[in-house]
Amino acid sequence: MSASVVLITGASSGIGLTTAVAAAKAGHRVIATLRNPTNNPEKADALRTAASAAGVSIDIRSLDVTDAAAIASCVDGIIADYGRLDAVINNAGAGHVGTIELESVDAVRSVLETNFFSVVTLTKATFAHLRAAGGRLITLSSVGGAVGQPFNEAYCASKFAVEGFMESLAPVAATVGVRVSIVEPGPVSTEFVANVGADVPAMLAAAGPYAPAMLGYLQRTQQQFSSASAQSAGDVAAVIVDLLTTDAPPARVQTSPAASAFVGVKLADLDGSAVQTTTSGWVQQSAPQATTPTEPVAG
Repeated sequence: MSASVVLITGASSGIGLTTAVAAAKAGHRVIATLRNPTNNPEKADALRTAASAAGVSIDIRSLDVTDAAAIASCVDGIIADYGRLDAVINNAGAGHVGTIELESVDAVRSVLETNFFSVVTLTKATFAHLRAAGGRLITLSSVGGAVGQPFNEAYCASKFAVEGFMESLAPVAATVGVRVSIVEPGPVSTEFVANVGADVPAMLAAAGPYAPAMLGYLQRTQQQFSSASAQSAGDVAAVIVDLLTTDAPPARVQTSPAASAFVGVKLADLDGSAVQTTTSGWVQQSAPQATTPTEPVAG
C-alpha cells in the first residue's frame, strides 16, 4: 500500500497532526481534515508548518465530522481528485468530563454524536471505496473504550460504542478485503486535556456532593497527562502508520505496555471487581499518586 491515499480526520493538533505528517513521510498521499480552518487559520497553519518542517506535502481540507452532508461532499471530492481511497483513519473526537446528575442528556448525546456517530457516518460514506481498494479502516479509541472511568461516563460510553461497532464490523469487513483496527492509547502528552475546555474551579463549585471525588479525579488526571510516563503523539502515530502497511493488522492494538496492562485487567475481569477496585481509588481527594503501569486514564 505504498503511496496509498489516506484520509485522516481531526488533524489540527496532537495525534491527528502528528499521524498525518508521519503517514506522509512514510510515502502515503495524505488528505488531512480539520474543522473550520477558515475560522481557525492557525490550526491549518500548524499542520502546514509541521508538514513543511518534515519536507512533505499534505492535502488539507475542511470537514465537520458531525455534518453528514459535509462528509459526503468531502469523500466525493477525494474520489474525484484521487480516483481511490485506500485507508481511513478516524481520529477526530472530543473529551468530556462530567457525571449524569450534574449535566443534561443533551450534553451526553453531543459527545456520542462527535465520538461515535461521526465515525459511523464516515465509515459508511467511505466503505465502498475501501472495499474497492482492499483497504484499511483504523479508528482511534482509548483505554477508555475498554475500561469505564470516573467522571468519563459520556466519553467512555462513546468509545465503548466505537469499539463494539468496529469489533462487530471487523469480521464482516474482512470477507470483502477490508482490514479494521482499533487503536487504544493511554495518557498522551497532547492538547487533548486542554481541548476538553473544562473550567475546573467552576466545575468544582457546581459539583455539590461530588466535589471531593471530582477534585481527586482531576488531580490524578492532570498528573497522569503531564507525567513522564505519558506517551508522545509521535509514539501513537508510529503505531497507526504501521497499521497502514503491516501484513496482518490486529483488530485491537494498545500503544504502550501500560495501556496493554490496563486493558488486560478489564478483559480478565469477569465480575467487574478488579476495575472497580482500581478506579474507586481515583476519586479520593489526596495528593496525586505516582503513575502505575496498570492505571492509565482515558486518552
